[in-house]
Amino acid sequence: MSLAISSRIVSGVIVVDIVGRLCFLNVTLRDRVNEWLQEGHRAFVFNLANVPYADSFGLGQLITISNSVRSKGGQLILLGPTDHVRALFQITKLNTVFNISTDEAHAVRSVRAKAVESVPHAVSAKSHLP
Repeated sequence: MSLAISSRIVSGVIVVDIVGRLCFLNVTLRDRVNEWLQEGHRAFVFNLANVPYADSFGLGQLITISNSVRSKGGQLILLGPTDHVRALFQITKLNTVFNISTDEAHAVRSVRAKAVESVPHAVSAKSHLP
């Protein structure tokens, strides 16, 4: 089963619905996230409810994506991973690295709030010198 990726914007957050196996040599997801980052998007929710399998390469992809998003001041939350994927997160202790949610509305609110918090406040262009 190949990986299918669809996306939708919910309250300014890109919700990425992923269907299929997240495994070796499939870099489609990483490439798409890099495109979104270049477009200026910073808040992401990855719906993993239809990902029955992930191998170490797939987990590595998620780590790489998460690091890319964070380096741009963004946030990523994983939504509803299957039992198999959730078990992998626990075995590898990645459940302590990723924010994982079971409710889409909560995930969207949370990632949106965190992405806003991480944006530096604008500095006034006015000089305060006499």
